[in-house]
Amino acid sequence: MPALKEKYRTEILPALTETLGVRNRLRVPRLEKIVVNMGLGVADKDAIKAATDDLATITGQKALLTKAKKSISNFKLREGMVVGAKVTLRGDRMFEFLERLVSVALPRIRDFRGLSPGAFDRHGNYTLGVRDQTIFPEIDPNRAGGTQGMDITMVTTTEDNGEAYRLLKMLGMPFAEK
Repeated sequence: MPALKEKYRTEILPALTETLGVRNRLRVPRLEKIVVNMGLGVADKDAIKAATDDLATITGQKALLTKAKKSISNFKLREGMVVGAKVTLRGDRMFEFLERLVSVALPRIRDFRGLSPGAFDRHGNYTLGVRDQTIFPEIDPNRAGGTQGMDITMVTTTEDNGEAYRLLKMLGMPFAEK
């Protein structure tokens, strides 16, 4: 069992139950899934393969290719063309990824001053953008063809942004001061 998952069960869950004043443990907010999305912007097979391999290396799970839903002639985009890749993490892999993100990857960002607490949507989910995939130690910067950004979305079971903020803060997310 990942250490962060154990910490959630033994420390965070009881603390959240007390702070939120919830009697039912199922009402306490929890992390449901983490979605890592990488927009490719090119239709080159080599670039697609390199990006999906990087995404699989970072997450430990095979990436799913996403395709364009409709054609846009100004972008030279046809319906059905590969435009991105995504991975949905749940369970142990989700907690392992979050632990590596918080303790290893985010501190490697140059001039990092904390994550914006304003990036919550109105449903208790948090999305952060990463400009360079080489912040993850699994990716060799000398081998990487170029910088590739990605979006990381943390989906929680709560509809309240305040509860989701407390949960992610307790899980170790380095938020900047409000």
